[in-house]
Amino acid sequence: MARTASLSGFPEWLPQERLVELHVLDTLRKTFELHGFSSIETRAVETVGQLLRKGEIDKEVYGLSRLQDDEGEAAKSDKADPNALALHFDLTVPFARYVVENAGYLAFPFRRYQIQKVWRGERPQEGRAREFTQADIDIVGDGELPFRYDVEIALVIAEALRALPIPDFRLRINNRKLAEGFYRGIGLTDTAGVLRSIDKLEKIGAAKVAELLKSELGATDEQAGLALELATIRTEDTSFVDQVRALGVKDDLLDEGLNELEQVIQAAVQRAPGKVVADLSIARGLDYYTGTVVETVLVGHEQLGSICSGGRYDALASKGNRRFPGVGLSIGVTRLVSRILSQELVKASRSVPTAVLVALNSDDSWSAAQDIAAQLRGRGIATEVAAKAEKFGKQIKFADRRGIPFVWFTDDDGKHQVKDIRSGEQIDADPASWTPDEEDLYVRITTAG
Repeated sequence: MARTASLSGFPEWLPQERLVELHVLDTLRKTFELHGFSSIETRAVETVGQLLRKGEIDKEVYGLSRLQDDEGEAAKSDKADPNALALHFDLTVPFARYVVENAGYLAFPFRRYQIQKVWRGERPQEGRAREFTQADIDIVGDGELPFRYDVEIALVIAEALRALPIPDFRLRINNRKLAEGFYRGIGLTDTAGVLRSIDKLEKIGAAKVAELLKSELGATDEQAGLALELATIRTEDTSFVDQVRALGVKDDLLDEGLNELEQVIQAAVQRAPGKVVADLSIARGLDYYTGTVVETVLVGHEQLGSICSGGRYDALASKGNRRFPGVGLSIGVTRLVSRILSQELVKASRSVPTAVLVALNSDDSWSAAQDIAAQLRGRGIATEVAAKAEKFGKQIKFADRRGIPFVWFTDDDGKHQVKDIRSGEQIDADPASWTPDEEDLYVRITTAG
């Protein structure tokens, strides 16, 4: 439902839209917990120094300051102060800090999921908000983390997305070792710079990326051409290995990355067929990724951008000589829900969780109606009680306007009946045993059409 936002970039859902978002969140939570991930929540703020340790994201961070200082005067913010506070822009950096601070209390490998709001000072547009919800899963090791977890993370996310009422999707997977080894093998030593340029490929096109590689990184025409040729490789199986080998570049890091990506794609072909593709254009702009990198698109909605991204990071979290390598993926819940709602891809079976409205014969019957409602609620049936004893027709209209499917009546002799106001069917019922059909017991979220 299109509405004018009073504050751009800070979405608020109507109740029926919130039901869709809650369904997405509940589905993700259930899937993550089935795979043994524990829930945590980190604070909303970090120090500026902590947030800006990795990657070029300083323009996106919201600084946090008090309106007045201790003397009651207007406070002045100093964004250059590394100890100043700022709202977190993702959940990975705070999670890395959390792991370091709580390492003595955690059992490794530590599997966590985290569903929270994050904030970025971006220009609001479809799919991009300034305040939005992310759902992350990560596995972190102490000293080492077997590569098999890279494979598992991709499969868990594929399962989670399959459980949602959304269009088809593709996990586009690459490996930073593969890319960096290739660039090193062709003589481009600023591999991070090349990755940042390649990351802009879909936004600005191959010609402009080639110009960036030549003007900013000193690449020759041949080097730029080879880097772009690598980025065009995309396969739904492990045939990308032969295509990369055919380019004739030799490097040990390239070999390691090829082997790792081959393992991920091989497992995905078997366990999530048709959902994963090896896409060697995927780079991920943040510098802390060191191996597997992932971006996910909805088929037919590619212009929305990635709805799920992340990868392997071996050096983001450390404490002295102790390292905590990890791998994780993050689902942009708000971006996903925004597209679901704007395109009416799914619908809720009703606009409220309430299944039954208990009608009043008279104002004196309110207490007895509450007893009936308590019996129904005790068996998991969401129930409301009418506020006043209007004519039954008005009470039925109230239920219809609220989207409540059933109205409960009790006559002066204590006889109970329940009416399905959609069909008009009215039957005898006992509050101790009556239950609506499964499809009416809860709000159902179904794919439109």
